[in-house]
Amino acid sequence: MAGLSILIPVFNREVAPLVHSLLAQLPDWPGPAEIRLLDDGSTEEFRLRNQPLAALPNVVYQDLPQNVGRAAIRNQLAISAKHEWLLLLDNDSLLPDQQFLARYAQAQTAGPPALLIGGTTYEAIPPADPALRLRWHYGRSREMRPAALRQRDPGGQLTINNALLPKTLLQKYPLDERLSGYGHEDTRFGLELSRAHVPVRHLDNPVLHDGLEPAAVFLTKSQQAVRNLAQVLRIDGLGRATRLVQAAERLRRVGLAGAAQAVLAAAEPLLRRNLLGNKPSLRALDALKLLWLLREW
Repeated sequence: MAGLSILIPVFNREVAPLVHSLLAQLPDWPGPAEIRLLDDGSTEEFRLRNQPLAALPNVVYQDLPQNVGRAAIRNQLAISAKHEWLLLLDNDSLLPDQQFLARYAQAQTAGPPALLIGGTTYEAIPPADPALRLRWHYGRSREMRPAALRQRDPGGQLTINNALLPKTLLQKYPLDERLSGYGHEDTRFGLELSRAHVPVRHLDNPVLHDGLEPAAVFLTKSQQAVRNLAQVLRIDGLGRATRLVQAAERLRRVGLAGAAQAVLAAAEPLLRRNLLGNKPSLRALDALKLLWLLREW
């Protein structure tokens, strides 16, 4: 059986719970396995918390002197990986049960080599802190989708968190390091694979998202993601199938893009107030994203 390298970029988060859960399940992978942690310029507090993990069996921990970004650090982890299969996980993931790796091992042997996407789930109960409700609501409504629904648009529903793939695939199609900051490196990756007719299989094998950001932080990251989407569009036109881009293009075709931008700009303070409040509306977030895209693209 081919070996497995579990690759986890680390940034300002203690990852011991995730690492210990994975170590307990490594025997369920029928071959050699390792966990590789690469710290992407965290503060000293978190580096000191995570560095002792290097002493654990089958764990490799390294620090980077400065932050290189989400795409570059994934590519670096893939280059250093010892084994033929890579499991990409975010550092704010938790395993849902004791069968997570066993399900991947079974799926990996059930067909020809392909990119396998396990998905993401969120707690059913909303967070008590109102500041976290926007991120929770977005995750439950937009990211937590069953495999059958994601499989209808396999490349467009791809996320690089909780993805199992051959190392050769990431070597051939590395993540685009021109996309700095947060967002859409997986969009570009998925669309490139779709263009190349690389098979993508979606599974019901989610990780639990455990890193809810306050609404203000999430809005900042969402705006950065829209900038990256605009950059993807400018580079080679990838991303036109997304609903956000299609909405902007419809406005352009009928000559209303400028008017829509003016109306949304006037409404921006109200939209932000809603999203920072106790009952955030995802329609308000969609409107803000449309405004950001019209400004950027």
